[in-house]
This record gives sequence, structure tokens and C-alpha cells, in this order.
Amino acid sequence: MQYILCSLVIGLFLALGATTDLRAQNFERGAEAAKSGDFAAAIREWLPLAEQGLTVAQFNIGLLYQTGSGVPRNLKEAARWYELAGKQGDPRAQTNLGFLYQRGIGVVKDYNEAAKWFQLSAKQGDQVAQVSLGMMYRNGQGVSQDFNEAVKWYRLAAEKKHPDGQYGLGLMYQNGHGVEQDFNEAMKWYRLAAEQGLPIAQSNLGAMFATGRGVSKDDVKAYMWFNVAASNGQPEGVNNRDFIEKNMTPAQIVEAQKLARECVAKNYKGC
Repeated sequence: MQYILCSLVIGLFLALGATTDLRAQNFERGAEAAKSGDFAAAIREWLPLAEQGLTVAQFNIGLLYQTGSGVPRNLKEAARWYELAGKQGDPRAQTNLGFLYQRGIGVVKDYNEAAKWFQLSAKQGDQVAQVSLGMMYRNGQGVSQDFNEAVKWYRLAAEKKHPDGQYGLGLMYQNGHGVEQDFNEAMKWYRLAAEQGLPIAQSNLGAMFATGRGVSKDDVKAYMWFNVAASNGQPEGVNNRDFIEKNMTPAQIVEAQKLARECVAKNYKGC
């Protein structure tokens, strides 16, 4: 959350400029307080600005209510402030509001509303919203199932190097949904996501090595990626590693474990 707040300070200061110097100063004081961990002081500075309709302040107030920082956690209030900011076009607020509707947090669960807010944010280039919208089109949640649309939104995020977008696009290529089935393309996108540390992509990359899809079958490499995914908390990595181990020699297991340690040390690059 602190990263979001720090990024907002720059954007607001540049947007307001000297013509609204007092508002910029008030927001800056709130930002400095938030960066130091004094969220109650941040709210005192931002709340009047939010009530005046300043979008970035509305978003931040919503975020603080969602996380319970400086105020008691209140998800209904978070949703209210996100909606105010979202209606003014703030993509971060639109994305967060979409998540609340998708999960039924602070609002009644409503996939249609979630898809609406994700769509608004995704069209502005928000990568998290693009991935979320791709998932909703893939699963037919809040929208008619449409694999072509899912691929479109996953690809937009993937090409901006978002790991979840890369994983989603890899999944579409693996299954031949919305694109011609292509295991080589699936491998490419899984690897890009895996190298960014996405555990589920690491597990899927292991599965590709285990089955010889898009790559030569290699139990050692499969075990390595399963082990890396398992170390990052991916349950499928644990299960798949333990399953493939049954068909490996002790020497292969030792080699795979060594490669996994080296892979982690290299931050998953060139494994």
C-alpha cells in the first residue's frame, strides 16, 4: 500500500500545480504522514480533499478504510469512496471496486458490477484490471464466456510484462481457447511469468517438462520447477513434485534439487 501512496504524491503534485497550491500542500502533508506510518494524520489531511471531490484523495481514503489503516476497517466505506473516485474515472479505484464486487466484500457479490468496473479500468490500461477482465471472460463471470475476449485482455497485460497476464495467456495457448493450441507459445508465456516468480506459472512450466509439451520431456527439469513452485507455496508444485519423484532415480532427484537451489539463487532467470 505504501508504494501506491508514494506514487500518488507525484501524480497529484504535478497535476495540481501552483494554481491549487493549498490543496497540493494539504495532500503532500497527508502523503508524508502516510509514508511515516501515521495514517490517522493522513486521513485528517485527505478527508476534506476527498469530500471536495479530489479523486486521488477519495481513492486513498477508500484504500485506508479497506486496510483499516488510521481508521477502523470498514469495507462499506471503502467501497463508497472507491465508487466516488471510480465515477470520476480513477482506474485504481475502479479496479479495487471491481475486486470488492467480485468477492462480495463490503458490497453484495455481483459479477456484473465487477466486470463493469474492471472494463472501465482495463480500457484505461490498468494491467490488474485487464487480467481480471480476461479471467471473467474466460470463466463467463459477469459477461458471456468469450475466449477471444479473454485472450485479448490477457495479451494486453502480458505484453506489458504483467506475470498474471503472461500466465493467463499461456493457459489459453495450452488449452487452445481463443487461439490455436500451441504448446510452444504456452511454454514461452509460462516461462516469462515463472521468471518473475509467479508460483502457478512455475508449476505449469514443470508440468510442461513432465509431459513433453512444447519442450523435450525432462523429469529433472520438471522436478526442479515443481520444487521451486513448492518453495513459493504452490500446492500443485508440492503434489506434482512428490508424484514425479516416484519415477526418478536418487541421482536425478539430487540433481533436480541442486538445479532448484541454483534457480532460486538466480532469481528464476535462465533456469
